[in-house]
Amino acid sequence: MKKHFDLKAALVYAAIGAAMVFLNFSLPMREPLSFALFAAAIYCGLDPFVLAAEYLAASAVQLSLYASLSAAIQGAFLLVVAALYGRFRRRIGVERALYTLAAQLPFLFLFPHAGYAILPLSPLLQKLVIGGFFTLASLLFEGGLNALLRRAFRCRLSSGELAEVALMWLFTGMGGAFALGLPFFYAISLGALLFGVVLVRGAAAVPFAAVLSLPLCAALQSAIPLAEYVVYASFALLFIPYGKTAAALALTVAFAAAMYFEGLYVSSVAEILTTLLAAAIPAVLVVCLPEKLFRRAKKTLLFYRERTLPRIAVNRSRRAVGEQLYEVSSLFREIESAFDIGTEDRAGDNLREKVLAALCAGCPNRRACEESGRDENLEKLIAVGKAKGRVNLIDIPVGLLRSCQNSAGLLFALNKQLADYSRAALELESAREGRRLLAQQAHGVSKILRDIALEQSEEFVFSDEEQTLAAALAKEGLLSSEIFLYGEGAHFTVTVTLESKAEGKRVAAVAGKALGVPLALSEKIPLTAERACFVLKRKPDFDASFGVASCPKEGETASGDTHSILKIDERRFIVALSDGMGSGDKARSVSDTTLSLLESFYKAKMPSETVLGTVNSLIAFSAEETFSCLDLAAFNLDTGIADIVKIGSPVGFVLSGETLQVLEGESLPIGALEVVHPAVLRVEMKANDFLIFMSDGVTSAFGSSSELCAYLSRLHPLNPQSLAEEILKTALSRYDGRAEDDMTVLTVKLTKAA
Repeated sequence: MKKHFDLKAALVYAAIGAAMVFLNFSLPMREPLSFALFAAAIYCGLDPFVLAAEYLAASAVQLSLYASLSAAIQGAFLLVVAALYGRFRRRIGVERALYTLAAQLPFLFLFPHAGYAILPLSPLLQKLVIGGFFTLASLLFEGGLNALLRRAFRCRLSSGELAEVALMWLFTGMGGAFALGLPFFYAISLGALLFGVVLVRGAAAVPFAAVLSLPLCAALQSAIPLAEYVVYASFALLFIPYGKTAAALALTVAFAAAMYFEGLYVSSVAEILTTLLAAAIPAVLVVCLPEKLFRRAKKTLLFYRERTLPRIAVNRSRRAVGEQLYEVSSLFREIESAFDIGTEDRAGDNLREKVLAALCAGCPNRRACEESGRDENLEKLIAVGKAKGRVNLIDIPVGLLRSCQNSAGLLFALNKQLADYSRAALELESAREGRRLLAQQAHGVSKILRDIALEQSEEFVFSDEEQTLAAALAKEGLLSSEIFLYGEGAHFTVTVTLESKAEGKRVAAVAGKALGVPLALSEKIPLTAERACFVLKRKPDFDASFGVASCPKEGETASGDTHSILKIDERRFIVALSDGMGSGDKARSVSDTTLSLLESFYKAKMPSETVLGTVNSLIAFSAEETFSCLDLAAFNLDTGIADIVKIGSPVGFVLSGETLQVLEGESLPIGALEVVHPAVLRVEMKANDFLIFMSDGVTSAFGSSSELCAYLSRLHPLNPQSLAEEILKTALSRYDGRAEDDMTVLTVKLTKAA
């Protein structure tokens, strides 16, 4: 079978081969430290044949036949070990330490090594110590290589794994600096540093810079590079809020300044240019990298750097709840369908047969009557009776009146059957209305559950903005231990744990500025005596204020008008004005009942059509004839749109600067008919617009709608309460101060949210 070229694997082996070459330059006498990486790579499960070839090729830098012979024997030995374990499909276990020690024998007896004069040991003993070091290094390199190949960007690395990776970089970077010179090391390390700064955009870049400087510190035997690299990272972090280019320029300038103190500028022009280009070229390359690459790397790094199990557990729980709610929603849809099946009306099918059986069975003129078209005429009479409820003599068709000798008995028998039919039809209609009401409720519950199911099924994912917010809060002295962002648009929510004494408005202001979203404190949940969870939600575009002015009818202690201002959530509210027919306690009871039902249904987030139909049916089913007029407005503070419902109520108005918009409907009051047909209007209000609802006691005082419109057009209100009081005062003055009916004015003003 033809194998496809694996680019990723090729890059891995190329990097390992280059690292082997650099490792052979890291020690003063070019001892084969590359053996540690060679053994580590074999123990990590990489191809031993490719690794052995790379190890042998890397030994060429020692420029010694015996060094290459030593490497060849070591490579062959570990190659045989790996092949045998592969043949028996076993992994090399703890015995690999013994194999690594055994592989040092060729190094002891073949590798040319004169020994270090500063050590009081013979060259053979020194090589024995170095061989032991290689064995230990191979075990450490194995951990670091395994972390890079299999765990990096897949899970959180432990501190031990990070230390092992840093050790590999220490020797590889030092060897690279010795092999290719300092400009090469500057190019690799500064490019990696700038990439890290752009990626994390936080304090984590500083320890990363310190690790990058370690090979240079070891090579120069000085701690100055450590301080320099920390300064480079700090300068880049200082300018990263202004973009990658600004951070790259800051790092390059800082490097050029540091080189002044290193004495670079007294060197040759070629050396100066080479060193400066070593910093500038990787900076340009990092700047040119696509943002998509950074976003992908940042998302992966963020996911595996944070604790993921709590979010995964929450998402699984939310998904399970959402699925269950959706199933329950489907159940209620089935219930709606079951209740929505019409009840067949068979009460009037046999009226003719019943009348004939009761009246015509023993009539001697039956045959002649049948021949004169009795059945057809009787059907006509029955149709009139169904329409009127009963029949009398003038309703009998002429043909039937002539042929039938017992007209009085016919009327009596038919009216008796019509009475039974009317009772049965009323019961049938009551059953239909009950089924219709239950179907409406099932529909509303199904819709609520479906919406909740969709909301609950939305998963909480990681966001790189969490780190941005953490940095912004820390800059203001607000140290957060946890930050959680979720939701979109109007549902965008921020949860952050801070000290309990932190001021909510300040937290919201800092978070809103950092995230570019207007936020407001929604809830503060105490966690401990010192810590609390602050829940911030997106601030609506509009705010609202209200005004109410009311006066009962002269001589009554209670007004039959009832108003309501109900907050559904942070972004929606409803206002309503209900006018019970009549005045006093009885009318007020009707208004209270209507508004209480409406509030309860809207709080449950029932669809508007279900709410209105159900409330109308419940009031129509009441024992007494009680009716109620209604003005209702449901506001969306994100858009300024108000859905207005008018049922049997007088005109309402929207006052927008010099413009007056009239809101009116033609439906009868709630409860007057078994089916309500409300007037539903949608109005998009702007900042500083006023909505005005009035009961009929107020509108009647002005005599006509045109006179009321002319009066309102002259007003220039500043706040809703003064507007409501002014309208009521004017209406009362037209009644000479005596209210002839219950009078209420309800006003709403929209303003831009602060």
